[in-house]
Amino acid sequence: MFDKIVIANRGEIALRILRACRDLGIKTVAVHSAADRDQKHVRLADESVCIGPAAASDSYLSIPGVIAAAEVVDAVAIHPGYGFLSENADFAERVEKSGFVFIGPRPDTMRLMGDKLSAIAAMQEAGIPCVPGSGRPLGDDSQENIEIARRVGYPVIIKASGGGGGRGMRVVHSEASLRHAVMLTKREAASAFQNDSVYLEKFLEHPRHIEFQVLADEHGNVVHLGERDCSMQRRHQKIIEEAPAPGIDDATRDRMGALCVDACKRIGYRGVGTFEFLFENGEFYFIEMNTRIQVEHPVTEMITGIDLVKQQLLVAAGEPLAFRQQDIRFSGHAVECRINAEDPYTFRPSPGQISVYHPAGGPGVRIDSHIYAGYSVPPYYDSLIGKLICHAEDRSAALKRMENALTELVIEGIDTNIPLHIDLVSDAAFRTGSTDIHYLERRLGLA
Repeated sequence: MFDKIVIANRGEIALRILRACRDLGIKTVAVHSAADRDQKHVRLADESVCIGPAAASDSYLSIPGVIAAAEVVDAVAIHPGYGFLSENADFAERVEKSGFVFIGPRPDTMRLMGDKLSAIAAMQEAGIPCVPGSGRPLGDDSQENIEIARRVGYPVIIKASGGGGGRGMRVVHSEASLRHAVMLTKREAASAFQNDSVYLEKFLEHPRHIEFQVLADEHGNVVHLGERDCSMQRRHQKIIEEAPAPGIDDATRDRMGALCVDACKRIGYRGVGTFEFLFENGEFYFIEMNTRIQVEHPVTEMITGIDLVKQQLLVAAGEPLAFRQQDIRFSGHAVECRINAEDPYTFRPSPGQISVYHPAGGPGVRIDSHIYAGYSVPPYYDSLIGKLICHAEDRSAALKRMENALTELVIEGIDTNIPLHIDLVSDAAFRTGSTDIHYLERRLGLA
């Protein structure tokens, strides 16, 4: 096992990684920006290194800064968490060429799955159903693009090949809007991802967002850990996640899980990963694969009893999986609410000092958060400040437990989206498990 690793992230995921390292007896080094000196994981780590000013581009996104810190402290591996550099294949390659272990997939696999078009092609070869679309980048010939859209059928969605995080997408409802939409999305993609390649897919009107968690070692062993429903989202950003997904029966779970496992074997995948699908009218359509730990991984941990972050560390250290598919058991139901420092209905960020913090507790209640009374939420990063997770014997009981936990969770001094979550967990449509990915925007009058 590794002697010492660098945690190249911040917030709740950095603290989550630190705790997994402590369980395995691994020393930790927190690399942080000047704005994050008072982060909980920075205080708890064995060592810490400031790698730059507040701006993420000069700190958490600085490849030379992260690698230099690893060299100075004599670490042997780097864990990227999620966001920032976690899906940057160039970073993974630089880490390995510098003599460190990258705790994640191989760089070539990250490149394959990081480009949406190459990922779709690989999944089609593996027999995984994909959304009808162009299947290749859209060119500058407007008439050719119009013909592709006619064949697919309106509405369509233009997507950046190298996109992620809900950015680089534009829905088109008519032929008259297509040319302008392609041009705008190309411009956005070039600015955000340094890659102006875009493609076209059929826009599904009422899909749910279902994703499958996989885990693979470097010895060819792969398992899936079931599915999650992440349909409650705004502008492609997830707000509530749960596992298992309502309405997915055992036969469907086994079939789709087996396809994901086979795909991992075909591409030589290593580490944790998530296959993301749109699910409509009983059919699954692959949209992308995330080659990192997901924000919503705790709901899978709660129903399987498997520590995914610890498994990441073990796999990266070369250990074979200690279990097979037949050993995986699903128990009960888990729901996660993302707690953000923002106005609950306008979604305006709300940085500032937390004056009072009282976490929810009780049986089946877990909170992953780095905040504490007196902590100041900085204005420079994502507004996520924690995740409230509740587990119970079935979905109804889990939602009731979540409802109670949300009323018990107290965060004062800043605005949070707790009131929105309280509304949503008691929402009649959500209670029946029938909400699609556009439901929240329709409910808020944003669609």
